[in-house]
Amino acid sequence: MPALPEKSQQILQIHAALIHRVVMACHQRDLIPSLTPFIKASEENGWVALMKAVRQILNGKRDTSLLNGLDEEDRIIVEAILEGIRNPSSLPDPQARADAVAAAPGLAAMIRASAGGDAQALQLLASMAGQMSGAGGDMARLAAIMRRLVNGERDAELLTRGMEAQGKGLVLSILRELEKPA
Repeated sequence: MPALPEKSQQILQIHAALIHRVVMACHQRDLIPSLTPFIKASEENGWVALMKAVRQILNGKRDTSLLNGLDEEDRIIVEAILEGIRNPSSLPDPQARADAVAAAPGLAAMIRASAGGDAQALQLLASMAGQMSGAGGDMARLAAIMRRLVNGERDAELLTRGMEAQGKGLVLSILRELEKPA
């Protein structure tokens, strides 16, 4: 996969499983019904524009008009799906785990900006939290504490309660980043 800016890489890694499932379903049409419950749940969680584009891709649409009206994150995901259909070797590794060290500064910056009243950062953070909720496990737990982080909660023990080592590591990295001067 070609080198992408860090933010794009993180978005692709977070959504690698979705990207793969859609590309596979485009090549093996009998897999499409298995995506239907996921698509409906995603729409209910606010990912309406992205799921509309996914439905269009599954129905055979492949042109760049799919990108119209999408936010940056959704655009990156749709572009990766379209490229994956054309060139499967471009797909992100669905087994790779997002690097907490790499993700923490970006998440901390979004938390800080959201706490400072940046509506766009808050919207992006809410979108990410919604997607993390769908992933389950530590990602869902991290999503559940986002508002507390935006509101200034910094008690590591409370914030990491119930998390596995990887999730705790990410939260602790975020907290360290939040301690640094802006």
